[in-house]
Amino acid sequence: MTNLLRIKNLNYKKNNKAILKDVNLNLTSGKIVGLLGENGAGKTTLMRLIAGVNSLPEGVITVNGASKKREIKQNVSFSDQLGGFSKNTKIGDIVKFYENVYPDFVQGKYLEIAEYLGLDEGKRISSLSTGTRGKLIIALTLSRDTKLYLLDEPLSGIDSMSRKKIISSIIRWKTDDSTIVISDHYVTEIASLLDDVIIIKDETIYQVSSVEDIQEKYHLGVEEYYEQVYEGSVTK
Repeated sequence: MTNLLRIKNLNYKKNNKAILKDVNLNLTSGKIVGLLGENGAGKTTLMRLIAGVNSLPEGVITVNGASKKREIKQNVSFSDQLGGFSKNTKIGDIVKFYENVYPDFVQGKYLEIAEYLGLDEGKRISSLSTGTRGKLIIALTLSRDTKLYLLDEPLSGIDSMSRKKIISSIIRWKTDDSTIVISDHYVTEIASLLDDVIIIKDETIYQVSSVEDIQEKYHLGVEEYYEQVYEGSVTK
């Protein structure tokens, strides 16, 4: 496994309020990583900074050797919540948009995932249930042939059956040399996927641990470990 993501001395403020401070992180390729933290901890902000959606005022982010914003975007697939599309937009038109904008979008891969998830390209955004919308976002995100995938709350507000389908899609279509970072409140449901866990607390990356170390050192599951870190029962 090679180093895929490097973050050095990242600081980020919004409206003069510190959101992230002194963030440093190294991730290797080939893993599924959980990004955990309470609401407002900065998980989405960190993902947006990594993906180049938000401008980085202080610090350095390198993805697959690229440090320029334009080059980073070619190496990161970030789960877009489709807010830029009108409610009348059909799934098929969204797919065409992705094909035009992202040279690494693999239509064949999308069609496989879409069939597995039961997506109908004739459906409009306005007619999609929360679960179907979540499936579409996952299908679009995973259909790019890139190295780093950032999934921001992929299970939020989604029914149990749809959550299971999305989780199985992540397992089924992850390539061996890519890394997937998942931020989600359904910690128990994603725990079985994870190789490593990153915990954001006190406006920084408080802890990075492998699931194997958590089990061997603390004899805890991922959710229990995460909760105890926030309670102060487990320290660095």
